[in-house]
Amino acid sequence: MQVKDQIPLTTMLPISLEAFRMQMGLSPVSMWRFRKRGWLVTVVIAGRHYVTPEAALEFKRRAVAGEFAGNISNPSARRANRMKEGAN
Repeated sequence: MQVKDQIPLTTMLPISLEAFRMQMGLSPVSMWRFRKRGWLVTVVIAGRHYVTPEAALEFKRRAVAGEFAGNISNPSARRANRMKEGAN
């Protein structure tokens, strides 16, 4: 292997999904939703989910840009509001 073919030692390694979740301050359910929607790309190594540095940077960039902002749907709250409006 020649020097130019070697991986530089400064290359960052993937971090566990749990460590990334704690860094971001998000709940486990939020991370599951982000993965399910394809907003956060993970890799599975030996049965554990990891986030690559590239995926982490992309996720953080999109989060700062506000791409994930929006209303949280809560069907039970919507139903309760309709019942209140109907009672008046």
